[in-house]
Amino acid sequence: MSGVKSASESTPAPAVKTGFWKTLPGKIFASAASPSTMAVTDGIAQKAGGSYKSVEWIRNAPFFFMHAACLGAIWVGFSWAAAALALGFYVVRMFFITGFYHRYFSHRTFRASRPVQCLMAVCGLTCVQRGPLWWAAHHRHHHVHSDHEEDLHSPTLWGLLWSHMFWFTTEDALPTRSRYVRDLEKFPELVWLNKYEMAVYIAFGCACFGLGCLMHALGWQPAGHPMGLELGGYWHAGLQILVWAFFISTVMLYHGTYTINSLSHIFGSRRFETTDTSRNNWLLSIVTMGEGWHNNHHHYQSSVRQGFYWYEWDPTFYTLKAMSWVGLVKDLRGVPDAIRKQAGRGVAAAAKPVKAVTETMSEAASTVTEAANSVGEAASQVADQVADQVAQVVEKVAPKPAL
Repeated sequence: MSGVKSASESTPAPAVKTGFWKTLPGKIFASAASPSTMAVTDGIAQKAGGSYKSVEWIRNAPFFFMHAACLGAIWVGFSWAAAALALGFYVVRMFFITGFYHRYFSHRTFRASRPVQCLMAVCGLTCVQRGPLWWAAHHRHHHVHSDHEEDLHSPTLWGLLWSHMFWFTTEDALPTRSRYVRDLEKFPELVWLNKYEMAVYIAFGCACFGLGCLMHALGWQPAGHPMGLELGGYWHAGLQILVWAFFISTVMLYHGTYTINSLSHIFGSRRFETTDTSRNNWLLSIVTMGEGWHNNHHHYQSSVRQGFYWYEWDPTFYTLKAMSWVGLVKDLRGVPDAIRKQAGRGVAAAAKPVKAVTETMSEAASTVTEAANSVGEAASQVADQVADQVAQVVEKVAPKPAL
């Protein structure tokens, strides 16, 4: 479409500027950096990225409720069994996102039978990150426009906080961009799961509650009630596992996954020159089971492994490799030697002397007040928008006085 550049025609995204800590508040709370409306692309009118005025607060109430529900731990208490389940479900479901939603549905870096594919979709839905078609479509769109104006979650354009957790709360991001997933839409079961995603969310939440009840029936006694709330044995056990294994574990999973959209375009090294700001970050690779090698991935998206070398931690690839040994998946696509030989051009630019660490720490200290002020302004803006949307809803549903 005229007026909208393709990824190949767009100018490369600018490198991250020096003096990062001095500009950190602006990077976190950037807003309305683009015009109020952009060209219509993919059949969807894109509003300004980074503008909290475009957040659909009411429609995204379930997402914010997931966070609020974590406070339930105050009443249901803590136990090592509940914490272990929360961590275990985090690890297992992170693999569902990285191995299935990302490396299979989004990039098709290996093959699987139709029953396994359907099972992958159901497992991915337990992560409560929308349906497989929605997830794959937006991710493919991101790779086409990475760190350019059409990219809905570019931290260099719209701010770190926006790219981390607010980009998908707008009207622009709610639909599935069908043009990017025609290959997946030919499977009716995937289309159904994508449409009725809520059914899996509810079923998984109920399963967590039921697991707590089963554990109690087998003799497990949950911890006491820190707020003095007295519940029956089964209710206490079920609610404790529900809060920790479902709500807390899922919110942890949210923000672990989101770091790849936000932090991996800000912090880390660049082995390859790309037209975006993607970076490799070993710490994020631990958090996300191998997704932190983001610069590798943006340079060559067709590989099932994102850690291109043996010393780059990538447990998602190790798990998929093990699954291939028993026939669950097959035809895993590797990294050609020619791709590895292209490394090096971006390393010098990304390397930072050790003494820069102390310098940036002093810069960070000088921006604490500025960041606090930015937080206050953002909170005020959010409160105003929520109040406006609530008032609009009340006005629509309130009965009109009889004449």
